[in-house]
Formats: sequence, structure tokens, C-alpha cells
Amino acid sequence: MELHHEFTVPVPVDDAWHALLDIERVAPCLPGAVVEDYDGKTVTGSVKVKVGPVTVTYRGTAVFEEQDEPAHRMVLAASGRETRGQGTARAKVAATLAERDGGTAVSVRTDLTVTGRPAQFGRGVLAEVGDRLVGQFASCLADRLAEPAPAPITEEQPRQREEPEPEPFDLLRASSLPVAKRAVLVAAAAVLAWVAARLLGRGRRRLTPQRW
Repeated sequence: MELHHEFTVPVPVDDAWHALLDIERVAPCLPGAVVEDYDGKTVTGSVKVKVGPVTVTYRGTAVFEEQDEPAHRMVLAASGRETRGQGTARAKVAATLAERDGGTAVSVRTDLTVTGRPAQFGRGVLAEVGDRLVGQFASCLADRLAEPAPAPITEEQPRQREEPEPEPFDLLRASSLPVAKRAVLVAAAAVLAWVAARLLGRGRRRLTPQRW
């Protein structure tokens, strides 16, 4: 599934470019995302997504395949897998920055593939959720860019992470599905969770040694 989004931030293009490469600074603007490690090229982390009563955690990596500073273009390839399931998510994101009226216009093209429970929403709903997600990210990024840049990291005084644990990104809340359809999806997710719990419970009982 291909998605295209555009947003603007009120800073010069060079400032926006360096800010977007400061992964630890902008990661809190992505709902449900946690950065565990970043070496300048590869990001390791996780994303939590909520589908009704069920929370799905994807853990994986994202690699910068291209960082063309003169052209202000970057390409990021990300992949993740559910920590407690078989679902997967893969995305290739190409972002281009251009100066516009003293600020920066950011154009983002995403080639997204999702399997597992979030895939039940279909292309239309996922595209709408993507619009809202990008809107939240752009608003948060603009607020962060208005703040003073953090001091450089040094071995003597490493940057302290004071970000709270993020809430899972709620797919149902981010979509405009009718209430009836939301109820059906919530019920389906609840049934899936109940079935999984029953199967796990049976597995544990089978593994319990019997007393003679």
C-alpha cells in the first residue's frame, strides 16, 4: 500500500533536515514509538498499536538507505514483527524537504505492508489513520523545533532521557469508522484475545507434571 503525505514546519530547511535526523529528539512525536538504540544509521526500537482491547507491540529496526543533504532527501527502510504473534510490518519511507515561505515543506511517500490484526482495517482506514498520524507528528515536530536544541551529548554528561513511556497508538480512535463497525472490531479483538488465552492456558496445563 502506497501513502503520500505532506506537511510544513516553521523553520528553515537546513534546520528541519538536521532535526529529522535527530531520531531521539523526534521519536516522541510518533505515538507508541520507543527508540532503544541509534548509531547514526540504524534505529532499533518498538511501536505499540492498540486494536480495541488488544495491544500489539512490533519490535524491529529502521535503516537509513539514503541521506542526501544537498538534495534534502532521505530514505528509510523499516521492518518489525509482533513480539507475541505472527504479524509483521514493513515500510519504505522517502522524505524530501523543500523551502517554502521561510519554512519547510516535507513530502513523504511510504510503501507500507502490514499483516496480522491491524491489517483487518483495510486500505481506506489505514490511509485515514496515516493522515491523522502524520498530522499529529507534524504538530508535535513544530512544537519541538520551537524549543531550544538540546545540548550535545558527551561522555561526561550524556543526555538524560526524561520522556514518559508512550501510550499505544489507538487505531480505532484514530479512524472515523461508524460506532457499529468499531464495536464489531472490538468484539472480534476480544474474542481473539480470549481464544489465545484459552490456548495458552491449555498448553500450560498440558505441561504441568501430574502427581501420582
